[in-house]
Amino acid sequence: MQPEIAISRNLMQDTQLPWLFGGLLGVLGFASIVGAILARTVRDETARQTVANLNLRIRSWWVMCATFALAILTRGLGTTLFFALVSLLALREFITLTPARPSDHRALVICFFVFLPLQYYLLRVARYGAFTTLIPTVAFFLVPISSALKGDTEAFLERVAKIQWGLLLCIYCVSYVPALLMLQIPHYEGQDAKLMLVLVVVDQICDVLQYIVGQLVGWHKILPLVSPQKTWEGFLGGVGGATVIGAALWWATPFAPWQAALLSLVIALMGFVGGVIMSAIKRDHGLKDYGTLIPGHGGVLDRIDSLCFAAPVFFHLTRHFFT
Repeated sequence: MQPEIAISRNLMQDTQLPWLFGGLLGVLGFASIVGAILARTVRDETARQTVANLNLRIRSWWVMCATFALAILTRGLGTTLFFALVSLLALREFITLTPARPSDHRALVICFFVFLPLQYYLLRVARYGAFTTLIPTVAFFLVPISSALKGDTEAFLERVAKIQWGLLLCIYCVSYVPALLMLQIPHYEGQDAKLMLVLVVVDQICDVLQYIVGQLVGWHKILPLVSPQKTWEGFLGGVGGATVIGAALWWATPFAPWQAALLSLVIALMGFVGGVIMSAIKRDHGLKDYGTLIPGHGGVLDRIDSLCFAAPVFFHLTRHFFT
């Protein structure tokens, strides 16, 4: 039996995966009901705008969760193509912030049409060594060489650094989410799709709880000039809640409960740091969001900013200690 077929059968026969998806459906269903009730009962205009934004976010979450679920269930190629598309959209948003000049066009073409597909091809064929070194080494040197050969020195370091940062953030870091599928964890063969799902759930739950707690009881700003909506109350509620939920999902992972809690804490903290850093970049350019593709959320980068920082750390901790 071919490995791909065997893994697909394991995925279809996995009795825990429906429970995970059922839990997500339950949460979204409950949120939709609450949002509908609030929309009918709230009378204050400011509160109505907040509820309208909340319901818009919930509707977008339905679409995002359905798309992500389809990517997981197709396993392998479908998952790889899904995250390659996410990287493409995220890189496009990030590059629009950079003051690119005609001399940078060749470097940008290489990023979009060479390094992006090559990174995901290496992931697809499970070439771990090449996957982890392609962008930090080959791209790191090739991008400035390509721009320098054009002979344009105006803002050279700034232009090259932004392109390199876009490569690392939008392609390299994002690709670590589906890279979890290449891990060979003893007694967990064919179940790594659940590990990817838990990573995304913990990371996004942290973001959602930070937003909800911050809106309800958030009074003390953490970094008002960088991210005005982030509060200490939201931070503690988001990180604490995500850690508890991650620990409660230990049964879907190869971890013991305390290990799941510790790794969930790392995911939440790295996600928070990622959100702050990406907010600082937006503020530097006078922007509220990176894009408008996802109603109520902004752009793709606005939704995955925390995941970009959490995924590589989670991957390497899991690979180092559990494979």
